[in-house]
Amino acid sequence: MSRVRVAVARALALAVAYAAGAPALAADPTEIQVAILLHPVARGDILAAADFDRQPRAAATAHGALGPDEASGREAVRALPAGSVVRAGDLVTPRLVHRGEAITLSLRGRGFAISTAGRALAAGGMGDVVRVVALSTNHSVDAVVDGAGSVRIAGQ
Repeated sequence: MSRVRVAVARALALAVAYAAGAPALAADPTEIQVAILLHPVARGDILAAADFDRQPRAAATAHGALGPDEASGREAVRALPAGSVVRAGDLVTPRLVHRGEAITLSLRGRGFAISTAGRALAAGGMGDVVRVVALSTNHSVDAVVDGAGSVRIAGQ
């Protein structure tokens, strides 16, 4: 390889390592230390820092990789095999409301609070807007997730 190509490869590896939060380069300048999963993760599992280890990977596969600190506390949207690099699209904020689940629908305003039973028509995490149906009226509305199994309609 020419000197220019080697220099470009090293510069690219350093840039990717910096973006991925890797502390050091591996022996091969085209490889960097990347956080990978130690074991398979099922869809819906919440990740922790202990689920990761750092191993050398090709700089191209490290693009967009999340570190253990960024992935901790987030939920997997699909099954992830052991040894895989985790990216932002693989994770979401933990789902507090699941589709088809019974929920408490509430409306709060100045000096009043109304609650009724409902059913979620979509899944969502804290602060997400989800469609729900009030079981007493059979009307569907958009509400904001404010806890596990709990949503609220913003008062006017």
